[in-house]
Amino acid sequence: MTQFTIAVLPGDGIGPEVTAEAERVLRAAADRFGIGLALPHYPVGAGAVTAAGSPLPADTRAAVIKADAVLLGAVGDPALDSAPRELKPETGLLALRSLLGVYANLRPVSIHPALAGHSPLRPDRLHGVDLLIVRELTGGLYYGEPRGKNAVVAVNTLRYSVAEIERVARVGFESARRRRRMLTSVDKANVLEVSQLWRETVTRVGREFPDVRLEHLYVDYAAMRLVAEPAALDVVLTENMFGDILSDEAAVLVGSLGMLPSASLGAGPGLFEPIHGSAPGIAGQGIANPIGAIASVAMLLRYGLKLAEPADAVEAAIRAVLDAGGRTKDIAGPGEPALGTQEMGERIAKVVRSTPLARSRSPRRGEGVRG
Repeated sequence: MTQFTIAVLPGDGIGPEVTAEAERVLRAAADRFGIGLALPHYPVGAGAVTAAGSPLPADTRAAVIKADAVLLGAVGDPALDSAPRELKPETGLLALRSLLGVYANLRPVSIHPALAGHSPLRPDRLHGVDLLIVRELTGGLYYGEPRGKNAVVAVNTLRYSVAEIERVARVGFESARRRRRMLTSVDKANVLEVSQLWRETVTRVGREFPDVRLEHLYVDYAAMRLVAEPAALDVVLTENMFGDILSDEAAVLVGSLGMLPSASLGAGPGLFEPIHGSAPGIAGQGIANPIGAIASVAMLLRYGLKLAEPADAVEAAIRAVLDAGGRTKDIAGPGEPALGTQEMGERIAKVVRSTPLARSRSPRRGEGVRG
């Protein structure tokens, strides 16, 4: 039996609740497919500030770089909004991404037919929506220097190098080649020199992929097109801040931030997390939607551990539970009963455990879709 170590960082707010259900489903997949797992927990975010005085303590740093993959819940706590920057939970998240070198963030967006009526968009506009946002994750405004703030002025620096753009662009083109062979690159090249470099570099990398159709959109038009004709988009390639904003906008298509997963990939262990935040307003109530976290487990299996069949089983189980009418509060329609966080996780795990095995042997490291 192949043994994997997954560093689990439950985080803040609803993070521990949705992560517990993601772990439940991950263990179900491991049992079903004969995968050996160790799931040690480590603090991050506001809880880590309380426990260790840092949003990313040394023990957590040491553990994640040795793990096969990292599963993250969410970070954030309004009580630390006025804290020094080095104590903010979000600083720990940025440091985690930088430490792991996960420069390419993959955020898939597809519409489950049973949920088409839960989006504010008309169902006919959602037909055929299946897109992937590829967001550069370790550069741009969030990491640029110099930066700072005083009582009268604040400074953030937007910076990208050709090498940073090239590597994430190749992830985007390679992803498009495995999908519908269309890539939409998003920038603001009519105003920003950084975006001009982005467009020039993506165009040059695109010549290596003549079978992929490339288009460039300004970010404002891309935001409009994402809701006006989302089915026309395949792979959307963006810099860091634009990708942060557009992927949250894309949650409107599926009806809830709680539905969407993400995978952050680089040269080392991958980082897998739902795209939603810590949602402190509903923490502890047992009503958070764990599907984004559970779908992140599917991405962890597929991209982090290279295990395609268990990943397929998790994704199929999510679809089966939704087909059967399973809904959490955020995606329940008028008069529909809502499942709690734990009950949703239990239902998905039960389906995973009952998945027929397509082959008798256990999966090996290296199988599946490459990241």
